[in-house]
Amino acid sequence: MTTLIAIVGLGILSLIFEIFDFRKAIIPVTIIGLLAILGLTVSEFNSPESYYNNMIVVSKFSVSFSSLFIVLTIFLIALSHNFYDNHQSKLSDYIAIKIFLLAGAVAMVSFGNLAMFFLGIEILSISLYILAASNRVNIKSNEAGMKYFLMGSFASGIILFGICMIYGAMGSFDIVEISDMSQSAELPIWFPIGIVLVTIGMLFKIAAVPFHFWAPDVYEGSPTLTTALMSTLAKVVAIATLYKLLSAMNADINYSFQIVVVIISIASMTVGNIMALRQVNVKRMLAFSGISHAGFMLMALLSLSTSAGSLLYYTSAYALSGIAAFSVILYVCKNRENEDIVNFHGLGKTNPLLAAILTASLLSMAGIPIFAGFFAKLVLFSQTIQAGYLVVVIFAVINSIISVGYYFKLILAMYTKEPNETRTAKPFLIYAVAVVAILLNIIIGLFPSLVLDLLA
Repeated sequence: MTTLIAIVGLGILSLIFEIFDFRKAIIPVTIIGLLAILGLTVSEFNSPESYYNNMIVVSKFSVSFSSLFIVLTIFLIALSHNFYDNHQSKLSDYIAIKIFLLAGAVAMVSFGNLAMFFLGIEILSISLYILAASNRVNIKSNEAGMKYFLMGSFASGIILFGICMIYGAMGSFDIVEISDMSQSAELPIWFPIGIVLVTIGMLFKIAAVPFHFWAPDVYEGSPTLTTALMSTLAKVVAIATLYKLLSAMNADINYSFQIVVVIISIASMTVGNIMALRQVNVKRMLAFSGISHAGFMLMALLSLSTSAGSLLYYTSAYALSGIAAFSVILYVCKNRENEDIVNFHGLGKTNPLLAAILTASLLSMAGIPIFAGFFAKLVLFSQTIQAGYLVVVIFAVINSIISVGYYFKLILAMYTKEPNETRTAKPFLIYAVAVVAILLNIIIGLFPSLVLDLLA
């Protein structure tokens, strides 16, 4: 609870800094504040507690994922320094929205009550709608914001309808009470219907097939930094929340539910990878890549009682490689009309360090050793086989091989094509974020127990 209060306080402080014209101090103070909040959050790891009649629950699960969200937000805030130089709006607006978005994310994995769950979703979603359309002079950004707002509003409505169904069946919003009653042999029909509706809404947030159609257009049209946020932080928040929700409601004991998860997982991996092969825009390519990774993450729902650690590990590996990749994209595509692969031609000659970082990020996403992406898939595959779903793992391995095709298309463009132009500017924060993110990815790849043991 103290984490949530501190995050909201930091968001308000960033707005106050703009009032007193402390613009240059906003990002440094925000990063320092988030580091302090990270320390505060980690200190609660072994102190489970609930607040306000179980509205907020502090547990190892919530602390672990909240810490990951804070780390990702620190990276995204650091990248804001150069990105918003030429924007007409005030810097504090963008920073504050990202911090409030973080508050929604923490609420989504710390809820003990469905009312707090929905409140967290709305805080996160509204922040994303604003950020997607934040480049007011760009028609693609306006289109992305409108598409995301309309589709997201429908998804939120479906989630709310599902919550109402669950309440009608159980007579309570409290997760503990719902979990206890869900083990009853006789449940009202409204309960499974409610779970299905909530799951559909959350699958939209994750961009899993067949609820993925918004993702490519929104990713391409949104400002690149917002796309980075959607691809990493927002996706990780949604899958972690869905995992917690379904675990509390004992959804894994329903065989029909597991079959649906299997179909959606396989479809997401396959559709995402096949469509990514055809893309020439890097942001659209990573949008379809994200759809594919959503399919991999959904495999954790097939063994809800044992896969919390593997889900945390996979999301950490995916998010860190995503942050590193988007750092390079921000550098290469700044002040350019698009993010096509042609912009990356010859990057290996003009900027070997960033080319190497982007290559490492893509290799991690593809599941190549020594990067964390390989070990994350290995752990997830092992648990899925133990749960009795070998067929899902077979499709996952095939799709991992397919993904190498489009990742290497970008890698080959960096090292085998002649450069279009040479950039002399070397923004420190972009380099720092890219290097730190990929190093963290390699570290947890070499020492997976650092993450896996947190929720063992």
